[in-house]
Amino acid sequence: MFSFFKSSPKGYKDSDAATFYEGLKAKDAVLIDVRSAGEFQSGKLKGARNIDIMSANFQQQIANLPKDKTYYVYCRSGNRSGQACALMAKAGFENLHNLAGGIMSWPYETV
Repeated sequence: MFSFFKSSPKGYKDSDAATFYEGLKAKDAVLIDVRSAGEFQSGKLKGARNIDIMSANFQQQIANLPKDKTYYVYCRSGNRSGQACALMAKAGFENLHNLAGGIMSWPYETV
């Protein structure tokens, strides 16, 4: 009864900046910035690849990524990257980390 109140698992982890930073040191870590190209150019995390979640071909671009890697995804505030992680989880990705608070919460160096 009331099973409709149960939420299904998100399929990704929300990580604080310190956890996210440590995770990026892993050999199989892939860093993805899902902000617009303009936002990406204004400052990004070192080593990030830009795949704009608002672009018409976002789904196509993530479909081409290997599913055996661990993905660290961020945006400005953590909202769009959370949406991107949800889409990626739905597409079969299992190792996903969303930067909670986005780049605004990032105390480390940006480039």
